[in-house]
Amino acid sequence: MTDRIAIVTGSARGIGAATARRLAADGMAVAVLDLDEAASAGTVKEIADAGGRAIAVGADVSNSEQVQAAVERVAAELGEPTVLINNAGVIRDNLLFKMTDDDWDTVLGVHLRGAFLMSRAVQKYMVDQRYGRIVNLSSSSALGNRGQVNYSAAKAGLQGFTKTLAIELGPLGVTANAVAPGFIATDMTASTAARVGMPFEDFQAAAAARIPVRRVGQGADVAHTISFLVSEGAGFVSGQVIYVAGGPLC
Repeated sequence: MTDRIAIVTGSARGIGAATARRLAADGMAVAVLDLDEAASAGTVKEIADAGGRAIAVGADVSNSEQVQAAVERVAAELGEPTVLINNAGVIRDNLLFKMTDDDWDTVLGVHLRGAFLMSRAVQKYMVDQRYGRIVNLSSSSALGNRGQVNYSAAKAGLQGFTKTLAIELGPLGVTANAVAPGFIATDMTASTAARVGMPFEDFQAAAAARIPVRRVGQGADVAHTISFLVSEGAGFVSGQVIYVAGGPLC
């Protein structure tokens, strides 16, 4: 995998940062892409300190021109990308009657439009090399979650998006899969705890009590699964949605 170039969106922190570090440890050169390029510096430094190769790239994944420029920069500075992790995401949680147009558009724009724009920009390099791996970050919220009609719709949409990519790109040597995390301890889940007025430790403990393995997930749990899906050995796994949730979900 040492000749593979990966792009991980939303990788300044959380699941994205854990994934960028893991792919670098697997031997890939990694573009750490986030809305704020400066915010990616910490992840890049961690990779470099561990002997890996990475660059920080700033882009709004919902902006077509910024996406195209970012991908072209990666190709010029690191090499042509053949691994793409569409992880960038935001939340604008609220009940339906309180949710604004902007709440809806922002979440769908980053998650769905962002994955579309990034995949469209990167696929040409994959097709040229007859090799590619795309992993989209869905969520257990795709099954429905109170106060997240926008987020749930976006994450469910990514599953259909993934399956269609697998059908279209499979004959060209490209696989596409989705990873759907359950409760993962990140800044995003911490903000949810704050929104409902609960200390984050108590919020995690309550979640762990409902999870069969009796703990919440960590970014590394998701990163390990992504590492497999982008590996050479996962070439016959495509169009799948893997729930990383510590147990079955209903």
